[in-house]
Amino acid sequence: MSFPVQHAIYLSLALFTLGVVGVFLRRNVITVFMCIELMLNAVNLAFVAFSRANGALDGQILVFFVMTVAAAEAAVGLAIVIALHRTKDTLDVDAFNTLKW
Repeated sequence: MSFPVQHAIYLSLALFTLGVVGVFLRRNVITVFMCIELMLNAVNLAFVAFSRANGALDGQILVFFVMTVAAAEAAVGLAIVIALHRTKDTLDVDAFNTLKW
């Protein structure tokens, strides 16, 4: 069964655009993290689609590295959010200015 690469790329573009819009429009830190994860998954979909179209495994191997970075980003990011939430009692992005000099 053949799957056109264009469909996967269009879906990846739509997911990445949705993630970018969510990062710019949302004020909740958890929602921003979910949108960043959505963008990383959109890139993973594009890597797998191009890898399948070329018949090589390079893109699929690269997906494992992206997933590793995403897991580390989620763990460290959520730890920072929990630490900041304990001091501010809010998850609003604008309230977190404690990381500024």
